Amino acid sequence: MPSMIKTGSRILLGVFALAMLGFGIYSLPPVRARLDWRIAEWQAQIKYTLAPPEQAVFVPEQQTAFPTPAFLPSRTPTASLVPVTPTATLPGSTHTPPPTHTPTQTPTPLPERVQQAGIRHEFQTWNNCGPATLSMALSFWGWQGDQADAAPFLKPIPRDKNVMPYEMAAFVEEETEFRVVVRAGGDLDLLKRFLTAGLPVILEKGFEGPNFEGWMGHYVLVTGYDNVAQAFTTQDSFLGPKIIVGYDAIESFWRAFNFTYLVIYPAEREADVLALLGEQVDETTNARSALARASEEIYTLSGRDPFFAWFNRGTNLVALQDYAGAAEAYDEAFALYAALPEDERPWRMMWYQTGPYWAYFYTGRYTDVLNLATTTLDAMSEPVLEESYYWRALAREALGDVSGAIEDWQTSLKHHPGFAPSLSQLARLGVENP
Repeated sequence: MPSMIKTGSRILLGVFALAMLGFGIYSLPPVRARLDWRIAEWQAQIKYTLAPPEQAVFVPEQQTAFPTPAFLPSRTPTASLVPVTPTATLPGSTHTPPPTHTPTQTPTPLPERVQQAGIRHEFQTWNNCGPATLSMALSFWGWQGDQADAAPFLKPIPRDKNVMPYEMAAFVEEETEFRVVVRAGGDLDLLKRFLTAGLPVILEKGFEGPNFEGWMGHYVLVTGYDNVAQAFTTQDSFLGPKIIVGYDAIESFWRAFNFTYLVIYPAEREADVLALLGEQVDETTNARSALARASEEIYTLSGRDPFFAWFNRGTNLVALQDYAGAAEAYDEAFALYAALPEDERPWRMMWYQTGPYWAYFYTGRYTDVLNLATTTLDAMSEPVLEESYYWRALAREALGDVSGAIEDWQTSLKHHPGFAPSLSQLARLGVENP
């Protein structure tokens, strides 16, 4: 009997030692980086099998607006939607398109083909296209860092599903010697003019590709074009270096993000960048131009593209602080979304954009804010969107649920430590973040 006890004890000690060894190995950053994404993928497959995210549909209630709460949150939680000087409602801001969008005019003929060299391609680690693409763009100007240097600033928690354009811009401005401009409503001609001037361009775009389920948001760096081939050259952190993408495909996937682009440049090139932007230097003019384009496309596109056009219309109206017009545009977009075949729905859309929250909150539609955020979070395998928790908290407080609001703001900070909008709201209520 004693020998059996000793044998059992040795077995238990061996199992314990193996478990500790396994935990120690898993704790090593290189090992954990390789395993975490696989664990997340398994979790996602299980969750999405049981509750397919494409079946989750948000339906705006269009309820009577609630009274304006005694508090008003900062209107600048993200620089991607920094409000400008308030404007009167644009003519026809709800259904009639504003004046025709005029594509960027080329002052001088462009070469038939341009290719930029000197970019260090990086394949992204798990869930890291933003830092990887930003690192590639900076490498063109001699920056020596890589995505591992950018990621802690851009996404303090690796499981963060999205990096906003304003976060990319903040990294450039605060952590490097370079400058950056972020605008919406770009077009193919503008891309060519930047490339001709020796300025690669980051695009925020939709993505559907191999080894990935469903539509997602993505960043790519555009480094060349060829008019004969009717294609751009892109550096893609997921697909690889020098990926050739046709003009039509670029435009189609770029539309999903309001034709948003970022250009990084050294200080001595600022005059060149401003000249290329022309009147788009002014953010109000840029928003109006992007609004005009989206409004035109509502009536000219087919398939699921009208959903993106209506969504873009709402986003540009938010930028112009026409929240009522924006809310109506988003209502149209969500109605079109519900009518799409399930396999065509871009169900990750609210992972990357916050415009509907702005529109519904600032028109007193707090229940719609709450329901949209809840629908978005519930459909995720990992509900880690700090922006959705932030806006749901605002809606909860406006509806009288202060404790629920505090819980959501605290949850947002777990997923994005230091997230300034949530910190400011908790400080307003005199609550310390645990």
